[in-house]
Amino acid sequence: MKIYERYLARQIYLAFGFILLAFVGLFVFFDLINELGHVGQGGYKFHQALMYVLLFAPAHCYEITPVAALIAAIYVCSQLAGNSEFTIFRVSGLGTMQALGSLLKIGLPLVIFTFALGEGVIPKAEQLAQRIRLEAMGSAVSSDFRSGVWVKDTVTSQATGKRVLRFINVGTLLPDNTITNVRVYEFDTDFHLVSVRFATRGVFKAPDYWDLSGVSETRFDLASTPAPGKASSAADALQPVYRTTQVYIPSTEMRSELTPQILSVLLVSPDNMAIYNLFSYIKHLEENQQDAQRYQIALWQKILYPFAILVMMALALPFAYLHARAGAIGLKVFGGIMLGMSFQLLNSLFSHLGLLNTWPPAVTAALPATVYAILAIGALKWVDRH
Repeated sequence: MKIYERYLARQIYLAFGFILLAFVGLFVFFDLINELGHVGQGGYKFHQALMYVLLFAPAHCYEITPVAALIAAIYVCSQLAGNSEFTIFRVSGLGTMQALGSLLKIGLPLVIFTFALGEGVIPKAEQLAQRIRLEAMGSAVSSDFRSGVWVKDTVTSQATGKRVLRFINVGTLLPDNTITNVRVYEFDTDFHLVSVRFATRGVFKAPDYWDLSGVSETRFDLASTPAPGKASSAADALQPVYRTTQVYIPSTEMRSELTPQILSVLLVSPDNMAIYNLFSYIKHLEENQQDAQRYQIALWQKILYPFAILVMMALALPFAYLHARAGAIGLKVFGGIMLGMSFQLLNSLFSHLGLLNTWPPAVTAALPATVYAILAIGALKWVDRH
C-alpha cells in the first residue's frame, strides 16, 4: 500500500471496528432481553441464555458488515473533506478512479473477513447455540408439522439394482443428531407401496447408513392374480389383492442419502448455512425432484453478499468530494445509515420477490448490489464533473 492508502486503511478499519461493535452490542442486548422470557424453563439458566445470545453475535456481525463498512467509509471521507485533507490528495494528483481503486483495495480484507464469518464461524456457532438451548430446556427439534419433518429419499437397491423411492418421516431430531419416531414409506418403480417401517430410534453411520432400532415393518406383497386372458370369477373378486406381513426387528441398517448434514437445516436457517452444506442440500432436493429455489437464492446470496462491501465503499467515495460547508459530518453519517438500511431492506425484499416470481436465483441475489453499484457510478460521475 502507498502512504495515503495506509492512512486511509487505518482510519477506516478503526471506524469499522467501532461501528460494528456498537451495532452488534445493540443487537445482542435486544436478543438477551427477548431471551430472558425463556429463562427458567426446564434447566435453562441465565448464563446459558447469555451464551446462546453471544453465539448468534457472529450472524449479526455478518449481516451488518456492509452497512458498517459504508458508515465507516462515509465518516472517514467526510472527515478528510472537512479537514481539507482530501483536497490535498486531489491537488497531489489523486484522481477519482485512483481513489476508488484505493478504497476497493482497503475493502478486500473486509470481504475476506465476511467470507470467513459466513463459512467457518456462523454455521457452527448457530448449531452450537441451538443445541445448548435445546439440551438445557430438555426439548428436541421438530418441523412446523405435527407429524415431524418429511423427506423424500431415492436410492438404488443393492439387491435388485432398481431405484427405490422412500418418503421418510422424522418425528424429532435430538441435539446429538439422533432421530426418533421414524416412519419409512417405501415404493417400487411403479409407485406401489412396498413396505412401511416404524423405528423408535435411528443413529447415523458414515458414509450412508442409518442404524435403526426397535423396527416394526409391514410388507405388502401382491397376492396371486388370474392368468392373462382369463376372467376372474365372483369368488376371485373377493380375494385380497395384497397380502401383508408384519415383523419386528430389534435392529437393522438402512442405506439412505439422508444425512445429519441434510437434517441440520432444522437447526440452521438457510441464510446462515455454509456454501458447501447449501450446495449438498440443493443437490439432494434436485435429485428427488423437489423445489430448491429458496436454497438456491440463499446459496447465491452467500456467494455475492460479501462483495456488497466493495459496492458500499464505492458508494461512500462521493462524500469525500463534498466540502464540510455542504453539510455536517453527522448528517452525512446519518445519510450513510439510511443508505445501508435501505440496502438491507432491498436485499430482503428481492429475496422474497424472487421466490414468489420464480426469478433466476443468481439474478435475484445480484439485483440489490447491482442497483447500488449503478447508484455509486452515477454519483462518482456527478462529483467528477462538478
